[in-house]
Amino acid sequence: MPITDALLDGLREDAPVRQVLIGAFWTAVVLDTEPLRCGLASTLRGETSHQGPPVPEAGTLLDYSACELAAWMRSAETLKASVGLAAYNALLEVDEAACRQVNASRLILEQGAGRRVAIVGHFPFVDDVRQAARSCWVLELDPRPGDVSADRAEELLPQADVVALTSTSLINHTFDDLIGLCRPESFVIMLGPSTPLSAVLFDTGISVLSGTVVRDPGRALRSISQGATFRQIKRNGGLSLLSMTRTD
Repeated sequence: MPITDALLDGLREDAPVRQVLIGAFWTAVVLDTEPLRCGLASTLRGETSHQGPPVPEAGTLLDYSACELAAWMRSAETLKASVGLAAYNALLEVDEAACRQVNASRLILEQGAGRRVAIVGHFPFVDDVRQAARSCWVLELDPRPGDVSADRAEELLPQADVVALTSTSLINHTFDDLIGLCRPESFVIMLGPSTPLSAVLFDTGISVLSGTVVRDPGRALRSISQGATFRQIKRNGGLSLLSMTRTD
């Protein structure tokens, strides 16, 4: 079963939607609940197309329920899938008792010291990992100096002892292929604010999920609406960075 279907099948509740905000870097969906619940996802835009607007329903999104928006995770249009994942994260009941506050970069450095590490997505900590790891491959669709092209995933991921997967792989629908390339015994971490803190993902072989819970939707929305990067959102407060570890 595709991971998107598995995640959506695990939803047990619905809620009305109070606000949808598609910012320059981050998308937020706020539910009309008490207290307010807010989910985040990276704002991904597809290739410029002449097929029409990327979200034809724009302007009417509050007419949809949260579950209806979450189903957009299946959309081939990545901007709609961004909205879908944000809605899913807003609906998700996170078991915070199973989480701890730890930086994903620290886990990758601890697990990757002296080992072969593959990082899908260019994160701010890659230079530190390159110094600590025996080998470090950073796979990117748009490689920076020192990175490698994402199309080498089939060659490199099976060699890696530690794999860090960006959670945007759920939005661009590359996750199923990427996780299938990882060895069963490798340490795999999914990271980024888009990461659903759902134990469903552990069934795929992921070892750790590192994501975000929005504590103060007002603060987060104010930053997102002004084009903030995640570092800026985090600096302005209202978020908790949590990691959940597979227990078996």
